Amino acid sequence: MASLWLAKSGGIVAVLLSLSVCANGLSFYLTPGEKRCLKEEVHKQQMVVGQYSISDGEPAVSILATDQAGHTLFSKENAKQGKFAFTEDEFEVVDICFKSHTNAVASHIKTSREVKLTLKHGAEARNYDQIAKAEKLKPLELELRRLEDLAQEVVNDFQYMREREKEMRDTNESTNSRVFWFSIFSIGCLVTLATWQVFYLRDYFKKQKLI
Repeated sequence: MASLWLAKSGGIVAVLLSLSVCANGLSFYLTPGEKRCLKEEVHKQQMVVGQYSISDGEPAVSILATDQAGHTLFSKENAKQGKFAFTEDEFEVVDICFKSHTNAVASHIKTSREVKLTLKHGAEARNYDQIAKAEKLKPLELELRRLEDLAQEVVNDFQYMREREKEMRDTNESTNSRVFWFSIFSIGCLVTLATWQVFYLRDYFKKQKLI
C-alpha cells in the first residue's frame, strides 16, 4: 500500500489517503494564491510515473517535485496536462507541490482550478508495450514478465518491512535498556539519600540530646 498526504501551505492540514500501489489518484481545487503539496513515499530504485491534468482558466498553476535533499525531480510552469517520471537511489519522501499564482487578472477572479493527479509505482509504472517491442516478447511472455516484476516488488516490500521492523526492535531494546539502567541509577540515588538522611538526623538528635 502506498500513502499520500495532502497539505495546505502554512500547515499540514489534510487527509491521509491509503490507496493501492497500482494507481494513486486524487483531485482537489486550488484557489488563487494557494499552494498544496503531496508527500509521497518512494522506495529504493522504484519508478514513479505521474499524470496530471488541470482545468482551464486563470491563474496559472506550476508543479514542483523535490526530494528531501532539495533536488528538483520535476518542474513545470503554467501546467495544464502531462506526465512526469522519476526514480530515487534510496528510500525518499518526495514533495509534489501545486501552486496557483496570482496576477492582475486573477486577483479579481475567485474561481478555483481543479487539479487531478494519478501516480503509479514500480511495475505498474513501466511501459510493457515498449518492453515487448524491444525484447520481442509474445503476449504470454509479456504477462509472465509483468507478474515476475510484481512478485519481485512484493518481495522487496517484505524485505523493506523486515528491515524497518528490525530497526524498530533495536530501537525499542535500546530504549528499554536505557530506561532500566536509569531506573537502577534513580533507585540507587534514592537509597543513598535516604541513608544519608537517617544518619544525619540521628547525629542531629544526639547533639540535641533527644536520644
